[in-house]
Amino acid sequence: MPKLETYKKQAKLLVRWHREGNFSIGGRIRQLERYRTLSDREALALKFPLTEAQEIIALEAGCANWAELKATTEAAPPTNEQPQPQDTAVASAKPVLYVADVAAAATFYRDQLGFRIDFLHGNPPFYGSVSRDGATLHLKLVYEPVFAAGAAERQGLIMAFIDTPNVRDLYTEYQTANAEIIQKLTKQAWGGTDFIIRDPDGNAIAFVG
Repeated sequence: MPKLETYKKQAKLLVRWHREGNFSIGGRIRQLERYRTLSDREALALKFPLTEAQEIIALEAGCANWAELKATTEAAPPTNEQPQPQDTAVASAKPVLYVADVAAAATFYRDQLGFRIDFLHGNPPFYGSVSRDGATLHLKLVYEPVFAAGAAERQGLIMAFIDTPNVRDLYTEYQTANAEIIQKLTKQAWGGTDFIIRDPDGNAIAFVG
């Protein structure tokens, strides 16, 4: 387990990113139950003290709160691990999906898959973001196909993997919404259970439990 000093640096980095308006931390802030429904913009508009950043870091480390994380790290046997430099911490990843119509794609993810539209940029939009709970997808306008015709289907390309703790319930929800399910709920040999949906632009999204 990393030393407490490492976790402290990670929390301070979160505060700095929030102050700088870095949209990448929106999904991490939504891990707190009270902020679960906020968009990235709303999350960045919050007052965000160090104590809330510490609460997020504790949750990501598998602890209920900062006090528990502190007690756990102080009780852990010493290791040779060196504290990570502050500027090398990694926040979260945002898959970028290529679409022919950003507004239409955002509407699909909102109305059929239960995502929230975080923002649409441009008039008409050429870039946007949608999110559901802790998962965020970015949408980028392209004027011609990125892959050769039929290549994505033939190669079984997956554009994004989304972790979900309730994959069976989500599968039922998307069945009811008549989403295009190209792989039914499947127990995989590597231990996970997943299903795959294709959006109107041909992007395959895997939901994994």
